[in-house]
Amino acid sequence: MQLYLNFERKLSETELSSFREMIKRRSQREPLQHIVGSTSFCGLELAVNRHVLIPRPETELLAEQGWKFLNSLDLPPFTSSSPSTINYQLSTALDLGTGSGCLAIALAVHCPAARIFATDISAESLAVARQNAERHHVADRIEFLQGDHFAALVSWKVFDLIVGNPPYIPTDEIPLLQVEVRDHDPRLALDGGPDGLNFYRRIAAEAVPFLKPGGKVMLEFGDGQAPSIRQIFEAQKWVVEAIIEDYTQRPRILIAHG
Repeated sequence: MQLYLNFERKLSETELSSFREMIKRRSQREPLQHIVGSTSFCGLELAVNRHVLIPRPETELLAEQGWKFLNSLDLPPFTSSSPSTINYQLSTALDLGTGSGCLAIALAVHCPAARIFATDISAESLAVARQNAERHHVADRIEFLQGDHFAALVSWKVFDLIVGNPPYIPTDEIPLLQVEVRDHDPRLALDGGPDGLNFYRRIAAEAVPFLKPGGKVMLEFGDGQAPSIRQIFEAQKWVVEAIIEDYTQRPRILIAHG
């Protein structure tokens, strides 16, 4: 864009060489976000690479639903160990499979009175997420934990919100994805098992003890999966409050409580 807006400026040979290399990489279907090293999410510039899923626009809707809910909570004050000081309870959220940290960071930025816990099985992903959290000055309110979903929690915790964008692509459909996704997004962030729903079954079965009274689960899912995901959660005695559509009017986000 800078080149386009300054089309009369002559480029040095170093600049031309760099630009040609970038064009070559894009012609080979490498995602633009990987080439420039970042992407925008909810107005936040986030580093991305081959270790993390590139955040999609529909995930911004999930983040917005999350921070609106957290900001709506009316939490009572509590007295600290110092008699002269009154602290206010922090709302808490758990981001399952944080990847780039996009959801956790957006929640922390938009909810100054929130404490976020973010898990991921990949150490490389967590390194990117920590870098992004530091960039946006919220690292002190996000605890990044390596491990497999709830197993990553080092001690028993309960949350006001559990949020996530689990892998939801059926295994056999991964070879049919766009080259930019199939060959450059991490497979761990894509593969949802034979029908794409493995992680939703796990969350539906395991999440209730980790929610505070009045807490909610909010999850993104894939095209055509709404009926199956509703059935999975209702079979585990969840109350499905809403199925939210994305920008193209496709069902995309589950909101449920125990």
